[in-house]
Amino acid sequence: MTDSTRKSGEQIELEGKAKELGGRVKDALGDLTGNPRHDVEGKMDKVEGKAKQKLGRAQSELDDVESSRRGSGL
Repeated sequence: MTDSTRKSGEQIELEGKAKELGGRVKDALGDLTGNPRHDVEGKMDKVEGKAKQKLGRAQSELDDVESSRRGSGL
């Protein structure tokens, strides 16, 4: 991906938060209805969302380092 099409760390983190929220909803739905499929899918989505949030934070930190390197002429 080029710089213009690469997602920012904030975008990735936001997607992770949305995924985690959706997982919480599925998990609660599974608990409410007794449907183990929703329960398992919800737990998986929550884990995926948390991982994506961490990835987004790491991407933001890398972007900050890259930006400061460009600003210092390195």
